[in-house]
Amino acid sequence: MKLNKVHHVAVLCSDYQRSLAFYTQVLGLEVLGEHYRAERDSYKTDLALQGVFVIELFSFPNPPMRLSHPEAAGLRHLAFEVDDIDANLAELDRLHVEHEAPRIDPFTGKRFVFFADPDGLPIEFYER
Repeated sequence: MKLNKVHHVAVLCSDYQRSLAFYTQVLGLEVLGEHYRAERDSYKTDLALQGVFVIELFSFPNPPMRLSHPEAAGLRHLAFEVDDIDANLAELDRLHVEHEAPRIDPFTGKRFVFFADPDGLPIEFYER
């Protein structure tokens, strides 16, 4: 089997407008395409990072909430590589997005930090 790359990650949100604002205004992703499907009362929006498609943001009426504590099987978190943890934390602070204190990966010595999207999906910034 030969895989080329991760094509995208699908994220299901409970409040489409709130999550769209988070992914575009907080994380800075750009909308490649936004499609409303009336028969499903749902949106499917393709989001890009630096012009590369990375996230499909879906909305459906009344989705069940994600289990986090204890951790449930399935997607654990979404991670983005960043050049400077401190600069990104300053931006999260400016936007009033709560986050934990940075930690150090004991295997790589790199710094990382976690915060959450509006539905509690853990997001990680991992320093290059």
